[in-house]
Parts: sequence; structure tokens; C-alpha cells
Amino acid sequence: MSDPSPLPIIRIAAALITDSAGRVALVRKRGTRALIQPGGKIEPGEAATDALRRELMEELGMLVLEVDPVYLGTFTAPAVHEAGRTVEAQLFRVDISGPITPAAEVEAVVWIDPFETDGLDLAPLTRDQILPLARSPRPVIAA
Repeated sequence: MSDPSPLPIIRIAAALITDSAGRVALVRKRGTRALIQPGGKIEPGEAATDALRRELMEELGMLVLEVDPVYLGTFTAPAVHEAGRTVEAQLFRVDISGPITPAAEVEAVVWIDPFETDGLDLAPLTRDQILPLARSPRPVIAA
């Protein structure tokens, strides 16, 4: 018996955004239930940092500061909103300028304490990989 085919991959650029109190910004897109990291799909030929800047501007009206976002690593998990697919996220710590305002397909922005997540509907990527990273005093930067 052969191994099953790997799940189709959705490549995204995602942001770990924290405030001065250590809370993490998460979003919920229209028609979905789970909270996810801000960010979005990387277009063919597009750099992950360019995709991240584009998505944050389109969906949250956020300007990423001139300094490049800090790469934290590439993480994979089952896609929460697209059954049978895997998300491969290039994660960046991002400094932002200005307020965060839901736009485009983002319905809500919430700031959560990464240590108090009971009762929250979180995407597997956020719950299992990104929030544990956010709980560390300083997120570890990938080599």
C-alpha cells in the first residue's frame, strides 16, 4: 500500500504582532469561526515580505514600518478554513504604524493574552505553534 498524497499546501505570510502588554493581534475573516494570524496568501513570484505588507494594508489598513519584518521561521499546520489542505506560513514579527481597522474580508480584530486562550476558537497554526512562540519572553528568531 502506498502512502497517501500530501495535502495541498497554501503558502502564506503571517504576522506576529504584539502590543506593549504582550497581547497578540488575531483576526477573524467574514464567514469563518476561528481566529488566525493577520496576513495572507503569497502570490506566485511574490516575496513573503511583500505579500505580508500588501495583506496587512488591504485587510487591516496597517502600514508596516520601513524596517523589514523579522523572520521567525516557517511553520505548517492543517488549514482551518480550507478542509484537506495544509498551511505553510512564513512568520514575521512586525512593527506597525497607526491603528488596526478591519477591512476587506476581515470582520474582527482581537487582542488576546497568549497565556489565556481557553474557550477561544483558534486555528491550529495559531494555537499549536505561534502562540507558544509568543509566550516566550522574546520570540526566537530562526537561523
